[in-house]
Amino acid sequence: MKRRDFIALVTGAAVFAPQSGFAQETGRKQSGTAKLPVIGVLTNSAGEHDLNPLTAGIFAELQRLGWVNGRRAIYEPRFAAGDPSRLPGFAADLVDRTVNVIFAGNTAAAKAAQIATTTIPIVALADDLEEAGLVASIARPGGNVTGVSIFGSALDQKRLEFLVEMVPAARRMAALTDSKTRPSMARVAANAYRLGIELVSIEAPSLDKLDSALDAVVTARVDAVNVLASAILYQGRRAIIDRMAASRLPAIYEWPEYAAEGALMGYGPTQALISRLVAELIDRVLKGVSPAELPVLRATKFELAINLKTAKALGITIPPSLLARADGVIE
Repeated sequence: MKRRDFIALVTGAAVFAPQSGFAQETGRKQSGTAKLPVIGVLTNSAGEHDLNPLTAGIFAELQRLGWVNGRRAIYEPRFAAGDPSRLPGFAADLVDRTVNVIFAGNTAAAKAAQIATTTIPIVALADDLEEAGLVASIARPGGNVTGVSIFGSALDQKRLEFLVEMVPAARRMAALTDSKTRPSMARVAANAYRLGIELVSIEAPSLDKLDSALDAVVTARVDAVNVLASAILYQGRRAIIDRMAASRLPAIYEWPEYAAEGALMGYGPTQALISRLVAELIDRVLKGVSPAELPVLRATKFELAINLKTAKALGITIPPSLLARADGVIE
């Protein structure tokens, strides 16, 4: 992706939020002879007007494919607002409403939906659908679940390497995690040992514990921070980015778009790509293809984005070799 295109994509994402409010159609009886398909939505977002960019991107892609809310489809959203304990009840409610497909925005939502139904198609967005037990295999899901695996935890090790290259003098780093990222943490720790880095693991088990975890990061006196791929940390990204800036700590994150939000670095697939893959699977399910016949998709292209303004504020001189490999540079 060209640098100018990257910046335009990130800064313009909010323009493409769904134009028809969910509340206008949710719960209304459908009229006329043709019944519109119903898309159930199970997500950690706080609400319709507080969608995270990834979820908003998926809805925008669905509308691009023609599934406009209230015209060709009805959206039934359930917003857990960062509280995973609400997901099982919401999933059961969507099943009671006999939706045509359920979009599950993370692993916990997908598992809740899978427990609630073995017949309604589920399109999940998760770190690794196969490892989470959501599908029998990537090539042959075999049940009512398919989706997109981000494999963010596998990229956490690569992010550590980029961080070491950005801050070569660093010898003590923190890995900010949640309770779901322990397997990834073990792999990152092994890579840190290989690179001669002392790694401090600091866990934010829930969104309401994030501030305490960030306090611990600052008091740990580390040189840099690897923010591991995590649904909780994604929800709290604004607080993390702001705290890292205030504490003058260089950090790397799972999405390249974070650089446009003020993060020093982000590495992984773009949210635009993941949104498109998820929407395409939902589109195929709504057109009658069984999830069992739809292999799990994954990104094959990963991008590095760097924010020059943030680097300057942190007093970091970016190595020319790293800057030359960046796909997006925010000035």
